[in-house]
Amino acid sequence: MSTLRFFAIKETLNRKPVEIIEGKRRSELFGENVFNKETMRQSLTKDAFDSVNSAIEKGTKIDRNIANQIAQSMKDWALSKGVTHYSHWFQPLTGTTAEKHDAFFETIDDGGAIEKLGGSQLVQQEPDASSFPNGGIRNTFEARGYSAWDPTSPAFIFGTTMYVPTVFVSYTGEALDNKTPLLRALAAIDNASVAVCKYFDKNVKKVNASLGWEQEYFLIDSALVSSRPDILLTGRTVLGHSSAKGQQLDDHYFGTIPSRANAYMRDLEIECMLLGIPLKTRHNEVAPNQFELAPIYEEANLAVDHNSLLMDVMNKVAERHNFKVLFHEKPFKGVNGSGKHNNWSLSTNTGVNLLSPGKTPMSNLQFLTFFINTIKAVHDNEELVRATIASASNDHRLGANEAPPAIISIFIGEQLTSVLKELENVTNGKLSPKEKTDLKLNVVGKIPEILLDNTDRNRTSPFAFTGNKFEFRAVGSLANCANPMTVINSIVAKQLVDFKSEVDALISKKELKKDEAIFNILREYIKKSSNILFEGNGYGEAWEKEAARRGLSNNKTTPEALKAKISEKTIALYKSVGVMNCVEVQSRYDIEMEDYILRVQIEGRVLGDLARNHVVPTAIKYQNTLISNVQGLKAIYEADFKRVAHAQLELIEDISEHVDVINTTVTKMINKRKDANTIEDLETKATVYCNEVKPMLDEIRYHCDKLELLVDDELWPLTKYRELLFTT
Repeated sequence: MSTLRFFAIKETLNRKPVEIIEGKRRSELFGENVFNKETMRQSLTKDAFDSVNSAIEKGTKIDRNIANQIAQSMKDWALSKGVTHYSHWFQPLTGTTAEKHDAFFETIDDGGAIEKLGGSQLVQQEPDASSFPNGGIRNTFEARGYSAWDPTSPAFIFGTTMYVPTVFVSYTGEALDNKTPLLRALAAIDNASVAVCKYFDKNVKKVNASLGWEQEYFLIDSALVSSRPDILLTGRTVLGHSSAKGQQLDDHYFGTIPSRANAYMRDLEIECMLLGIPLKTRHNEVAPNQFELAPIYEEANLAVDHNSLLMDVMNKVAERHNFKVLFHEKPFKGVNGSGKHNNWSLSTNTGVNLLSPGKTPMSNLQFLTFFINTIKAVHDNEELVRATIASASNDHRLGANEAPPAIISIFIGEQLTSVLKELENVTNGKLSPKEKTDLKLNVVGKIPEILLDNTDRNRTSPFAFTGNKFEFRAVGSLANCANPMTVINSIVAKQLVDFKSEVDALISKKELKKDEAIFNILREYIKKSSNILFEGNGYGEAWEKEAARRGLSNNKTTPEALKAKISEKTIALYKSVGVMNCVEVQSRYDIEMEDYILRVQIEGRVLGDLARNHVVPTAIKYQNTLISNVQGLKAIYEADFKRVAHAQLELIEDISEHVDVINTTVTKMINKRKDANTIEDLETKATVYCNEVKPMLDEIRYHCDKLELLVDDELWPLTKYRELLFTT
């Protein structure tokens, strides 16, 4: 294995950047391989184009005859670009994407063949529903499930295949994917937001949720990854001592992008431009070999699809550059992990960002309405918000090296905090003319139109207002954005529905004017939600104690956090906004709990193998060398040999102690896993894996890492942190 390690290092050092030729401008490449509105306008009949456009804008269904026309045009467009296959592309509950390729090719009666794509093939297909995670919705023998075209996300070409974004549902209609609940949540936030917007602007007909994700990742040479079984099988290093130099000097952040990484980014960006993914930003992140990219904001459903597609494309492009992309939230202990910050906002068909202050008191009152309702929604559902970012991999990241903690809080900055305090003192009931004037002119009217730089950013805040949007910083880099976006849009939709109901009640029952009713309700929301507002450092015991005093939850582990997903409150929430039924909610809980168990189980197996079959034999081999050395010294120095061999004897003893603990703990871990695997209840089983199995991984790692410092470097079998993080 040590031979493989040194071969991998040598191979990595001999790599040269892949030459990238950029023939066209990015603006010319953008969307070239996408069946977008411009392409549809050129290739579809007016009726077909209007039908698709209506489906996108209003959610209307597409007639099957029209679908045949659209399919014919899609096929012709794809064939003109050298495409041979098409695929329904969907996002099952594995957290990744799925695709099955079918050729356009079909035989005909006279023994010939044609290229064909019918409307029925475009609109619906039948993948095996029981072979994907379904949480008990489908039995093994009940295979039928359907993928159905989502016209709001355009088809695209990658390689020689045309991909059609779809939803994935069971034979009985339950959602088996991440997209379906998201689409329902987006419909709910649209309806609820439009109803509230009518207080301020009767012309608002539609509200879109927008999303701008920031994708952090590590780039490691593929040869180095191949020398580390733990990275190959788990996406992270389950052992490995920290490098003497890590990120202490802050010299990687925003530094010059390494040549090979820069070539990879350029190649990736070209592919993304062709696919219509509007990448804008690239830079070095804090940890060595860690990077970030970010796009221009898009409608949330399309943005989620683009992020899922991006992760697929990143892996494929990485192969051309002899890289492996690590999306795991914490692939390396002791340096920054990777997040996927979800920047969320709401915008109207009239071009107004509802989370951006305006020039008038009325526009600012609208801003405050949506701003405060979002705070109230997160406050009332903070455990569900925490649950949406829970995973075995993100547990390693939260609360460490600048990542937000597991406690959900909201950062809004000093200026908006003072505005909310002013609003909190509004009179209950009717406002006097002077009070109304002062409020509109001196409080609401003076909110600056641009809040982007009015306060410092808080890296430790899980949910922060950053000027014209909320940034959900706690989302993990490996996650599918659909999960957090479904929750955020659902809880805000529910909150807006409640808000409108309360405002309307005040207007009708107390005969208050609209503005007075809105101010009264907002004042009460501020009072009820103030506990979740936090401007300080989110690390340490002090905040944990303060959060507990405020009544905020601190669910540090995934098994703890996921319980909120199946609470009566959550089920009622989803039912009220039409996002998921009880069966769909329960199935996702079961799938995510089982995923947690399996990931910890796999990590335990991998670590046990590495410890017993790589680390311990290497340590014993080195120990035998030391023993031979001591025996030689004894032959020369006789009775005085202990003085001369003092260091060697200590090393021999230290190695024996570490080997003993490793071997004993691995045996205990295996036995504990066997015991846990007999438990049928998922919650109990996950808790045992979390509280009893997982701590043993940390103990085994500690002693393996100590041996790494003791054993001859020439013998050590596993590529070390300094090589993984600093060899490019």
